[in-house]
Amino acid sequence: MASSLAFTPLPTRGGWRRALAGACAALLLSGSLPPPARAQNNLPALGDSVSEDFGVGTERRLGDQIMREIRRDPDYADDPLLQDYLESLWQPLVAAARSRGEIDGDTTGRFAWEVFLVRDRSVNAFALPGGFVGVHLGLIAMTASSDELASVLAHELSHVTQRHIARSITNSRRQSLLSAAAMILGVIAAGRSGSADAANAVIAGGQAAAIQGQLNFSRDMEREADRIGFGLLTGAGFSPAGMAAMFEKLDQASRLNDSGSYPYLRSHPLTTERIGEARSRLGAAPKAAPAGRLEHTLAQARARVLMDTRVAALRRWQSLDEGGVLRAPVPGQEAEALAASASSALASTLLKDWDRADASLARATGLLRAALRRPGPVPAADLRAERALAQLQAQSQLERGNVAAAAAALAAAPAPAGGAPERAVMLLQARISSAQVAAGADGSALRRQAEALQTWVANHPTDAVVWTALGQVWARLEQPLRAVRAEAEGRYAMGDLTGAVDRLRAGQRLARGGGPQLDFIEASVIDARLREIEAERRREFAEREGRGG
Repeated sequence: MASSLAFTPLPTRGGWRRALAGACAALLLSGSLPPPARAQNNLPALGDSVSEDFGVGTERRLGDQIMREIRRDPDYADDPLLQDYLESLWQPLVAAARSRGEIDGDTTGRFAWEVFLVRDRSVNAFALPGGFVGVHLGLIAMTASSDELASVLAHELSHVTQRHIARSITNSRRQSLLSAAAMILGVIAAGRSGSADAANAVIAGGQAAAIQGQLNFSRDMEREADRIGFGLLTGAGFSPAGMAAMFEKLDQASRLNDSGSYPYLRSHPLTTERIGEARSRLGAAPKAAPAGRLEHTLAQARARVLMDTRVAALRRWQSLDEGGVLRAPVPGQEAEALAASASSALASTLLKDWDRADASLARATGLLRAALRRPGPVPAADLRAERALAQLQAQSQLERGNVAAAAAALAAAPAPAGGAPERAVMLLQARISSAQVAAGADGSALRRQAEALQTWVANHPTDAVVWTALGQVWARLEQPLRAVRAEAEGRYAMGDLTGAVDRLRAGQRLARGGGPQLDFIEASVIDARLREIEAERRREFAEREGRGG
């Protein structure tokens, strides 16, 4: 039931993709949905039959069920640095949707409004029920600017705000009634004429009508997502040319494996048609300041390395520094040179080839500083690129155990605008402070990091990576109950209810042992969370049993 921007359907590789289809089917077959409303030919109005057939609460529960499977899959890519960059594009779009009224009172607090990464080379993005949007690393790797990537996010966000998945499910159920009616007519025709061919012709015609109706419905929703997404893109301050440029890229890519024939069999309108519509909207769109390319260039470089971390693939990216460390880039190709250096630095870090990592990092730093010294105002995104490169340097130093150099790299980076917390920086600082405590430093800095991480998970309770990091920090600070509880919450956020229960029971055993480190408040929280999660496990088991296993 996912809605996807790319021409091709979601790949079938990976357990969560199979689980996605299974979860949707299970919910439809379980009787959780009310019976369908009377059939109608037009798109249902929001709030009418959609709410009756597939309510906001039902859609969010389905989305949570799917995301539980996704977060446990190896293809779920939670890279903090890339995630921060993606959030920097996503949050302005969500804010624009709220200000334009696209996010209404029913969904504003009940949908997740969450964007996540998928380790997949294909150029794709997709929306899921309940306000979740997935982005393939391959999409980030092929986009040339933040505006292009933001246009895809705006398109997928519009699928969510317009509740296209709920409308698709409603329409699919009506189309299934049409198919069933065709089969009944076929049986009647066969009984009257005695001809099996006549019956088959009626059945095939009915099925074709149902399929075509679903395709037409899907194409209408894609056009609607393009139109509303364009408004979100410009409302969030991105360049309106980003959407047309993205469609042109898709059109060029599709020519390699798509003849362009039979457009009426697509669920998406022809890309040439979408390009024309996007360009026709440019004249009335507000102008946007140039976004800058440097931050996106570093994200692009990181995404293409993390798409495939096998040794052979990393060697290919590492080879980009061969013979080019000291050579000046060709004028006009500075961004490409920066991407090559950053890709090589990350690949060398993952391969633990420290000399080559340092050489590539030095070249990337020189290229970035030269770009920032160019005449004219520097876009804010380009200034953020300096922080992204500092985080790559800190990561490389931490991987080799050089804690002091990692701390120096982060300290030298410019402070973020507005002082907003950055998840990637928090996680790096927690690792640095933890290593410093292990080496004999006092725990004051690490306690500050624990407080920052605790505040973060209070606002982002499904962030398994931060919960896990928090557990490690509490363990280093000799707070075993808090450490066990954070580990349990991390397991729960990953959808591992059994693992969460096991850790919470371990916490109960620790609490029963007493001792000077016993935290009675934390012990009470562990007892309460154990009861909640065990009750949730029982409900899930009962639902599976009710569906016949």
